[in-house]
Amino acid sequence: MLKHRGFPGRLTGTDHQFTIRRPNPKGVTPLQRRERFADRKPADRRADAAFFAALWANFGTEPFERGNLDAGRLSWLFGREVIPATDPFDLADYEALLQIDEDVARASFPEAFQEGLE
Repeated sequence: MLKHRGFPGRLTGTDHQFTIRRPNPKGVTPLQRRERFADRKPADRRADAAFFAALWANFGTEPFERGNLDAGRLSWLFGREVIPATDPFDLADYEALLQIDEDVARASFPEAFQEGLE
């Protein structure tokens, strides 16, 4: 499992995790598309925005390996802002390649693209 050095481990001051420390001994947690409903808590929305901003700052539009990125947090963006970079795509593989869909991401998280914000 690739560890993304320099990627934030969590949202500061919260328990919202962005990365995992070690592979799951019971098997890889598969990614799944989770619906973001309008009544989500503000802290969850901030976590989504901060996680996406970290993805954009670290990878931009280039394909990146899932590695130690948290499956739960990634699933909130999967299928919209973050899409598979290969076909076929294995939902339960730490080496799976993902990519940011910039057009969708700009509509969802415009603040992540503003200069000077991270």
